[in-house]
Amino acid sequence: MINRSTRLWLAAAVALGIGAIIWYTHQPASAAATAAEPEAVPVHTALAVRSTVPVYFEGLGTVQGFNTVTITARVDGELQQVDFSEGEHVSKGQLLAQIDPRPFRAALEQAEATQAKDAAQLASAKADLARYLVLAPQHLTSQQTLDDQRATVAQIDAQLRIDAAVIDNAHTQLAYTRITSPIDGRTGIRLIDAGNNVRASDTGGIVVITQMQPISAVFTLPEADLLQVNQALAAGTVSVTALSQDGKSVLDTGKLAVVDNQIDPTTGTMRLKATFPNPRETMWPGEFVNVRVLASQQRGVVTLPSEAVQEGPDGPFTYVVKADSTVEVRPLKLGQQSGDRTVIDSGVAPGERVVTSNQFHLQPGARVRSS
Repeated sequence: MINRSTRLWLAAAVALGIGAIIWYTHQPASAAATAAEPEAVPVHTALAVRSTVPVYFEGLGTVQGFNTVTITARVDGELQQVDFSEGEHVSKGQLLAQIDPRPFRAALEQAEATQAKDAAQLASAKADLARYLVLAPQHLTSQQTLDDQRATVAQIDAQLRIDAAVIDNAHTQLAYTRITSPIDGRTGIRLIDAGNNVRASDTGGIVVITQMQPISAVFTLPEADLLQVNQALAAGTVSVTALSQDGKSVLDTGKLAVVDNQIDPTTGTMRLKATFPNPRETMWPGEFVNVRVLASQQRGVVTLPSEAVQEGPDGPFTYVVKADSTVEVRPLKLGQQSGDRTVIDSGVAPGERVVTSNQFHLQPGARVRSS
């Protein structure tokens, strides 16, 4: 049996245990109540650096042939043959088509025969004049006869000059029956077939030839860019890059050729023309392209990756990572954007680290972890 003393000790132990439990459960959970430090936000970071940044102006343009010629007939006649293939490259002076030359050859021969006849008449008239000059001092011919003969010689001589002009014209007309290419270029779709009659007054033409190498692009820029573009032109050659419509593919690199002499007052834009060598014919007449003009180079400027720049209600800003791995908001004054980098006029210094991803999870003082 448990004696009275033992029971008292057991009761005291139980009371102490219950009291300890009650005390523990009613104490503030010091460790648990102390809020656990928030987890660091995983981010990507980059350094602000000094670099040389190209300054580009971009506009939308249309590709044009460097020279475009509609080949038409210059004389009337039957188109006997077509000597080119559609879409082929042709050289300057290459035969493209032949008009029936027979009527023009006959006209040339007739003009030459007329010249020969008039030449014979001139020889006879000069011989008669020589005889009259011998007889005149002896009063065996009248002065009137002598003057008339001089006029006859002059008239026939003038006719011979007319004959020579007619022959030159006949040669030209005959030459026009051979239609040749005036430029190096690529032929388009044939507009008329052999066997048809063509006329010099026809405006439709036989074929259109476009010079592809080099090639041009005409594009527009805002009038606000005019000063810098003209300054770049005055300093030397201005490089121009043509890109595909989606801006992903470089088609060719050329140079700025001319700035138009007036600004369109309705749109506030200026027209410019650039020339490209187009060796692979990646640019095609009529194609829409994005044109990028290299206006200048900014040297030694502070730049950030463009994804580090955020836009807030008070303007652009970035998150700068401090030494204790927390971030602070830094307002920015932005300069030129070039590709994937942005020039920073003020707000960060070279060597400072900025956040380039996951910014929507951040607030001032947040702890970050680079991943």
